[in-house]
Amino acid sequence: MNPIKIRRHETALLPQSARVIIRPFIPGEPWRIKGIIGRILTLTDEEVTEELALIKHEFESRHFDIEPVLLAHFKKVEEHLASDESLTHEQRVLIGALFSGEYALESAALFNPSIVPHPDQSGVPTGGLRFIMSLRATGEGHISSIEFRTGIISAEGTISFDPISRFVSEPKTVPNPSYRKKSFILKLKEMGFENHHFTAAVLRPLGENFTRSDLNESIGTVRHEATGPLHELRETLECIQWLADSNYQLQFSDKLAMSERIIFPVSPNETNGIEDARFVRFVEDDGTVKYYATYTAYNGHSILPQLIETDDFLHFSILTLNGSAVQNKGMALFPRRINGHYAMLSRQDDENLFVMYSDNPHFWSDPQIILRPNKVWNSVKIGNCGSPIETEAGWLVITHGVGPMRKYCIGAALLDLDDPTKVIGRLSTPLLCPEGHEREGYVPNVVYSCGSLIHGRDLVLPFAVSDRASAIATVSLDDLLAALTGGEAISQRGGKV
Repeated sequence: MNPIKIRRHETALLPQSARVIIRPFIPGEPWRIKGIIGRILTLTDEEVTEELALIKHEFESRHFDIEPVLLAHFKKVEEHLASDESLTHEQRVLIGALFSGEYALESAALFNPSIVPHPDQSGVPTGGLRFIMSLRATGEGHISSIEFRTGIISAEGTISFDPISRFVSEPKTVPNPSYRKKSFILKLKEMGFENHHFTAAVLRPLGENFTRSDLNESIGTVRHEATGPLHELRETLECIQWLADSNYQLQFSDKLAMSERIIFPVSPNETNGIEDARFVRFVEDDGTVKYYATYTAYNGHSILPQLIETDDFLHFSILTLNGSAVQNKGMALFPRRINGHYAMLSRQDDENLFVMYSDNPHFWSDPQIILRPNKVWNSVKIGNCGSPIETEAGWLVITHGVGPMRKYCIGAALLDLDDPTKVIGRLSTPLLCPEGHEREGYVPNVVYSCGSLIHGRDLVLPFAVSDRASAIATVSLDDLLAALTGGEAISQRGGKV
């Protein structure tokens, strides 16, 4: 068998500590907040002006527009002011600065990339492709967020990235998002609250699509009028509000370059990070296009698989996933329906790879196992490295396997186009393993990806190296398909045990 041609590009995406955002820095004790504010109130107007000028001189060049952020942080502590205290604009900004701090988004790592075609291909040279790459950025406290890069793959296969600035901005959270009642009920059912009479009282007056203000009004009515055990009422309403907080919408300014947009944790179940987004360009049966991404929300104690939806990478909807099969990490959506159904790869048991189908991209159940560990190099566990890619020979699935010494390698499998539970073939040896400097990093001996694409007759495979930085390889698609179809064939349904 001919060896598979793999080209490691010299391009490397390294973490940059200079890319920072401003985050709240607020003590938990009210007496400390009041004390900090009180110290500012003792300053003269001239002293306030002088101190604020020093802050702006030191920090304004590091951010697009610092003052609105500082004022927003002031609003978070404004309730601790005495009711008769009247502050100048400059006092408010200075107090906001005292309750703010810079956060270096990618100071620890920039890794686990996925890549999709850019929705705007205008002006791209013939045979080229403009792309968007998502990356997991990790900073202080190991909090993860999503960053983006753009670039072009030339007709000859050269990969170039657009320049990035040091500026990074968070989106605005849409203040009054909308919800789908059906999806809301499905998630409440999973959580054991669907048939509770307090839940019914809240949902009854709401339409099939309702807003957060509609929900808040209904919750307020139930809280005021309900009779029954107070602890049950409180538990039910807290659950409903938690679910609403976990489904939100974000909007970036169209003046921001793609690399200047950052999706930072918003909801309570993401407090410790948004991990491993697997983006996919999804084409509906009628030809419409939407970009989805599955990711793992982590709050420091438990994980929750979630879904991102966007048409333009400016407006994002963040949604909880529902169903008994929403388990573990590594869910990856197929890029189109199969026989009228959505399809998803998943790993239910932290060891094997599954396929599941659904009529609703937000609800998943009944997974079917397709691949199990079968070689020493993947004998600990296997998983996917992003959404399946459609080829003339079948669905190409880039996989990862964990073996001795917790070494992560990248492999590949091929699934039937009409029935992805049927495995056509899989590589018996790794496609890519950590080599040389790729072995060194925050987590040694790891190569890992969250998504690839095909350009011409090459597989473009961005990959993380040891949970620190990212690199790119291109693989001959013809060589890879030949190995998968002529190598270790697996005909039985359910994969090779």
